[in-house]
Amino acid sequence: MCASVDTMVDQTTLVVCEGDETGQELLEQALRVLDATVLGVPIELQRFDLSLENRRRTNNGVVSEAAEAMLAVGLGLKAATITPPEVGDVGSPNRILREGVGGSVIVRTGRRIPGVVPLAPVVHPIVVVRMAVGDAYGAEEKRTGTPGTKDEQAWRTERIDRGTCRAVAEYSFRTATTMDACVYGGPKWTVSALYEGLLKEEMDAAATRHRDIRYRPTLIDAAYAGLLTEASDQALVIPALNRDGDCLSDLVLALFGSIAGSESVLLALDEDLRPSVAMAEAPHGTAPSLAGKDVANPMAMLLACAAVLDHAATRGSPAVANAAHAIRDATLGAAADGIRTFDLGGDASTTEVVDEVLARLAKRAAAQP
Repeated sequence: MCASVDTMVDQTTLVVCEGDETGQELLEQALRVLDATVLGVPIELQRFDLSLENRRRTNNGVVSEAAEAMLAVGLGLKAATITPPEVGDVGSPNRILREGVGGSVIVRTGRRIPGVVPLAPVVHPIVVVRMAVGDAYGAEEKRTGTPGTKDEQAWRTERIDRGTCRAVAEYSFRTATTMDACVYGGPKWTVSALYEGLLKEEMDAAATRHRDIRYRPTLIDAAYAGLLTEASDQALVIPALNRDGDCLSDLVLALFGSIAGSESVLLALDEDLRPSVAMAEAPHGTAPSLAGKDVANPMAMLLACAAVLDHAATRGSPAVANAAHAIRDATLGAAADGIRTFDLGGDASTTEVVDEVLARLAKRAAAQP
């Protein structure tokens, strides 16, 4: 049996951002695997209620509090939240969290889901490394001309900075190094030489620092086509602008079977471009049509738990690294054996999938000396 959690490792602290609808339901299910009696690793959860109701009640104060706590401990786990569309409402908590922790990079990894046939010739993992701030998001907007007439015009002022471009490019090449991957894709630098070309310049500069990494800069539209039609002989890492990366990562995850089949990780990087804060979440939304039905796919939230523990393990805890590996193996193993929700061709409920993952973790723990 596993040793007492009191004697195994120092406690790991995670900031947990609660959410809305199915997002909150999946968070609660996923947190079951982080129980110390399940993993053999003591984990403290600092919980913040980021539901739409509480964000409105606190005028987003709770979001800022969560960001401050995450900045202090360096680790976070977030449920999907509602972003109200009305102008003047509380908006997206993601933007506040990203700015609050200094996040600059978002990483999403598409990988084969055992037992699920991909929609395109994808074999190796595909990692999208996108900007977490700037570009189309947070851009200044206005309209001029006579409303409703053909001369009405909409304007948007977008901005990116070299620091964020450098972070995306460098992190892409470092990720490619760990995966023996090819850095592929990029912005539409031929059309936008000054704006989008800024990212391409930093990609080229990173390539000179990492000459052992295969580098295939490809215009974003050609990269979309390539993902759908070309079978790569190795893993891919794709650096992207904020808006491009948002769209691209949804496509990549869907190619492997489901947008709910992988995690998303927001990273703040230090001066050496090493992660100082990592917040993992599911990349999908709150799925209101599935709320209360116990049918939503919990894979992304389970893998988010594994991902945040991966980052915790970089602080030097083999036990935490083993726990992350165990959660990932149990989650993918359950899928391989057919315990999958309807979106992956199965008939298991959310609870049944998580129950199976817990059973596999318990079996692993029992086998430990």
